[in-house]
Amino acid sequence: MSVSDSAFNIHEIMRLLPHRYPFLLVDKVISCDAKTQIHAVKNITVNEDLFNGHFPGNPIFPGVLILEALAQAAGLLGFKITESKPGDNDLYLFAGVDKARFKRQVIPGDALHLHVTFEKERRGIWVFKGRAEVDGQLACSADIICARRET
Repeated sequence: MSVSDSAFNIHEIMRLLPHRYPFLLVDKVISCDAKTQIHAVKNITVNEDLFNGHFPGNPIFPGVLILEALAQAAGLLGFKITESKPGDNDLYLFAGVDKARFKRQVIPGDALHLHVTFEKERRGIWVFKGRAEVDGQLACSADIICARRET
C-alpha cells in the first residue's frame, strides 16, 4: 500500500506496528492524510481477557489502554508522515502524555474512534493531539508525546 492511500486494514497496521494480540489496539484506519491526521478504530469486545478483572460484572475498558490506542494511532501517522517503514532504522516510543481527560466509560460493544493530529516535532520528539470518541461523544482527550529514535 502506498503512502498516499487514505485508509488501510489490519495487514498494513501489523506491517507498521510491532504490537500483537493482546496489545495491538488499532483494528483499522478509516482515513489518513499522511501529513497531519489519522482516524482509526478499536472495536471493544467482551471477549478481551482484560474484562475478567476490569471489572467483574461491570466491564470497563481501562483508560490507560485508551491512551495506548491513541499512541499506536500516532505511531501509524508518524510512519506515514515520514514515509518510512519498520526496518528503516526508525523506532517510535510512547514518551509521555499531557492533559489527559476521561469523559465517558468505554464498554464492550463500543467502537472507539481514535482521532489523532500531528502538532509539532522538535529534535526527535513528536507531539500529537488525540481524541477517542464513542458514537460521536468524547471518551478521552490527551496530548501524546512520542520519541522517534533511530535504531
